[in-house]
Amino acid sequence: MLDAKWELLLPAVAFAALFGGFATPVEAAALTALYAAGIETLVHRDLHWLRDVPRVMAEAGLLVGGVLLILGVALGFTNYLVDAQIPDRTIEWATATLHSRWTFLAGLNVFLLVVGCVMDIFSAIVVVVPIMVPVALAFGIDPVHLGIVFLANMELGYLTPLVGMNIFFASYRFNKPVLEVCRAVLPFLAVLLVGVLLITYLPWLTAVLRAG
Repeated sequence: MLDAKWELLLPAVAFAALFGGFATPVEAAALTALYAAGIETLVHRDLHWLRDVPRVMAEAGLLVGGVLLILGVALGFTNYLVDAQIPDRTIEWATATLHSRWTFLAGLNVFLLVVGCVMDIFSAIVVVVPIMVPVALAFGIDPVHLGIVFLANMELGYLTPLVGMNIFFASYRFNKPVLEVCRAVLPFLAVLLVGVLLITYLPWLTAVLRAG
C-alpha cells in the first residue's frame, strides 16, 4: 500500500473534485487524468514530458475516438428504437407474459448476461437501458436496484468463458491461452454469480446502500 500510495489517491482526487462542488463530472475526469500524468512524469518518472507524453496522448486519443464512434452508433440505434416504439411494445409484451416481478428479474438476468457477453458496457448503457427501465418500473422495481443489477450482470458477462471481453483482454495482456484464462476465472465467476443472485433477489441490500 505504501508503494501504491499515489495511485490509491486517484479515486480521492476524482471524488474531491466532483463532490467538492467545484468541478463537473467531465472536469473531474480531466483533473484525475492530469493527476495521473503528473504522478507518472514527476514522481515515478516512467514517462518523459517530451519523449513519451505526446505518444501516450496520441494513443489515448485513438482509444477515445474509438469509444466515441461506438457511442455514436449506439445512440443512433437507440433513437431508432424509440421512434419504432420498441420500449412501449416491450412493456406490453412483458406485462402480458410475465406475471411476477421475480420472473421478470430472472429473465432480466439471463438477458443481461447475454448482453454482457456480446456488447461493451458503453453501448449497453445507451442501447439497453432505455428499453429496460420502463419495463422494470412497470413491475415496481426501484431504479437504483435496477442499476446495480445491470452493472453486476455486465461484469459477470465480461468474465463468461470463451465470449467475455475481459477473457480476451487478460489473454492478450498476460500472453496466456484463452482456455487457460477461462479455467483461472471459474472460481471468481462463481463468486460473481452468487453476488448477482443476492443483489437481484435481496433488494434491501441496495436499499441499505441508497439509505447510506
